[in-house]
Amino acid sequence: MTELRDILDAQRKAFASQASPDLGTRLARLDAILSAITRDMDVIVSAMKEDFGSRSVHEILMAELFTTVSGIRHIKKHLAGWMEPEKRAVPLVLQRGRARLVRQPLGVVGVIAPWNYPFYLAILPMATALAAGNRVMLKPSELTPRTSDCMAGLLAGIFPQDLVATVIGGAEVGAAFSALPFDHLFFTGSTAVGKKVMAAASENLTPVTLELGGKSPALVTPDYPLEKAVHRICAGKFFNAGQTCVAPDYVLVPAGREEAFAGLAEAVIKKSYPALADNPDYTAIINQGHYNRLLALTRDAETKGARVISVNPAGETLAPEGRRMAPTLVLNPDDSMGVMNEEIFGPILPVEGYADLDEALAKINARPRPLAFYVFDEDERRVERILAGTTSGGVCVNETMLQVAADDLPFGGVGASGMGSYHAREGFLAFSHSRGVFYQDRINPRSLFGPPYTKALERLLTLLVKRGTGLWPR
Repeated sequence: MTELRDILDAQRKAFASQASPDLGTRLARLDAILSAITRDMDVIVSAMKEDFGSRSVHEILMAELFTTVSGIRHIKKHLAGWMEPEKRAVPLVLQRGRARLVRQPLGVVGVIAPWNYPFYLAILPMATALAAGNRVMLKPSELTPRTSDCMAGLLAGIFPQDLVATVIGGAEVGAAFSALPFDHLFFTGSTAVGKKVMAAASENLTPVTLELGGKSPALVTPDYPLEKAVHRICAGKFFNAGQTCVAPDYVLVPAGREEAFAGLAEAVIKKSYPALADNPDYTAIINQGHYNRLLALTRDAETKGARVISVNPAGETLAPEGRRMAPTLVLNPDDSMGVMNEEIFGPILPVEGYADLDEALAKINARPRPLAFYVFDEDERRVERILAGTTSGGVCVNETMLQVAADDLPFGGVGASGMGSYHAREGFLAFSHSRGVFYQDRINPRSLFGPPYTKALERLLTLLVKRGTGLWPR
């Protein structure tokens, strides 16, 4: 699409005129975002509520606005240090030369944001790219059009289009956006779409950061208080009605405790959500297609023999058009069921038993590497064993989802759950080029190593090869 290419060309031209903005300029851009969020907070909240049909205001404030503002403030606090050149060692044969690492902006960064946290997952990576000195083209989700329009207006009010441009459109626009020759492309979304984004980017050799998802397990060990684990797992699972990339996707409990887990979970759900149909604290499913997909998953599990418990505390009739899906437990699923083969992304929680820790770890490791892993265990040595025996994007011990809110921790996936990370210093580095620079001293021994080569040089080089490790400063 020529319009997209025109925006990219304009941003490239603007970047060439100011290729490495100073600290003050970068901080001012971050301040502009923070001021706009504060000013337009009510408008942003209203847009997201409309997009979902019903979404908890408290959850929007917590997971969209507070997390965004907190992340940007963390960047501001540390940006000067991140921008400082880093001194690197040089071997004795190159002394008295000096070496350092300089971080420089990449240029124009593309950001593709998802629908489930449409503000946070658009604005924070965009702000991080700006902090690294780049210019940004942002493609928000077409499934949250009001929020996308709100962000477009907010950003247009504080930045010129050759610094930040918001591109609105559906799947066709998204595909064209992915095919642009960006200096870096950042995508948050499903694994299936992530593969398409990476394939499109590869045509231009555009480096990518992919924040995907997967089936994030929660493991409850035998000694951990089951009631405490249930409270914390339910809090993470049913936040935003399970439409969270790091939500617990299934739970592993000691064999024989599945029913006990379910009974405690039902009590927690009833206390948290006494009613569902008109409860402002309980979020609706984003659209009818996703709602129907979730219903199909529960029917599939029930048909194949799992015990499915739909927790509807007030016994209400939940009209399909309202897209309120009751929290649902699936006991003792097997790998033939859809709920154990795809990321659920909704308020359905499979509960699976395990005989011993080795079996539990084997179940986790047999599945694609997840974005998050939740361990419930108060034995520190066993926790370390569990962590050493598994791989995931991130981990939270004895809680769920809070690792994302820890501003100084990187956030990203591994394997099928993603590639690269951001947040904290790692986010700044993701959108920067680390440029190695060597400075030669006025006294230059280079001529000693040039032609015509001599036997003396050969003896010296032989010595260097044999004792090379001792020639580095310690």
